[in-house]
Amino acid sequence: MVSLEPLDDYVVIEPSDEEAETRHGLIIPASAEAGCLSGIVTATGPDANGIDPGDKVLFPKDAGYEVRLAGTAVKVIRRAELIARIQD
Repeated sequence: MVSLEPLDDYVVIEPSDEEAETRHGLIIPASAEAGCLSGIVTATGPDANGIDPGDKVLFPKDAGYEVRLAGTAVKVIRRAELIARIQD
C-alpha cells in the first residue's frame, strides 16, 4: 500500500465528501462554492505541532496540493494553513 510521510510542518488530509453538522450545530458545507472544507488528518510531519492523525480539521479549499494515492484524493497542506480543529 502506498502512503505519504509528510516532511517539516506538512499534514496529509483526507477531505470529507459530504456536508457535515457538528453536535453543536455548526454546518460545514462540502459544495464547490464553500470557502473551506473539512477532512481527517491521516499523517503529520515532525514539525506539525498540535495536530495529530485522526483530528478532524477545517481548511481553505484552495490550500496546499491535491495528490492521488491509490485512487483516493488527499490534500497535503502546511500546518499554518489549517483554520480550526473540529470538536464534536
